[in-house]
Amino acid sequence: MGGIDWPAVRALTNWSGAVAGLLLIVCGGLVQAALPTVGQAGLSVIPLPMTLQVPALLLTSLVCGARSAMLAGVAYISLGLFQLPVFQAGGGLSYLQDPGFGYIAGFLPAAWLSGRLARQSGMDNLLSLTGAAVLGLLVLQLCGLANLLLGGLLGRWNGQLPQLLVSYSLGPLLPQLMLCCAVAVLALPLRRLLLLNT
Repeated sequence: MGGIDWPAVRALTNWSGAVAGLLLIVCGGLVQAALPTVGQAGLSVIPLPMTLQVPALLLTSLVCGARSAMLAGVAYISLGLFQLPVFQAGGGLSYLQDPGFGYIAGFLPAAWLSGRLARQSGMDNLLSLTGAAVLGLLVLQLCGLANLLLGGLLGRWNGQLPQLLVSYSLGPLLPQLMLCCAVAVLALPLRRLLLLNT
């Protein structure tokens, strides 16, 4: 009888985390983010200008690590570029010319950074996990901003750069930051359930 094949266990763990992450990201694209509020009419929901794809990616990074999250991100981008309508406005290779593609490309470095940070020692509290999610979000935003600014310099957006900056970056930023806190709240018990001793 041989011992446990640890490389095979690690590969299975990475791939199962990647599949779970891909499903979360795709389902997150189907659900618009919303903020519940209590008002005079009782409990109501305020729709936010974004979907739940970015929080799904960050949750995958914090729980499953960098490899699984990056595999999920690569699979998501590949599905979208090969005609499956998983992106917010559809899919296909023409999406490479879309102003928002920089944010989608930013999924990969964001997944890597958040996932690597989540595996460091001392990442067993809400503040540390929130910080890792926020840093991943900032990397994603920087990738998107770089694409918008480069396209603006090349004249690809026909003078619409200020509106694009507001709709793609500034508008969703505050809700995304709030959702980073929610991601950390979800990630902490999941990590404990999976017995991640980081």
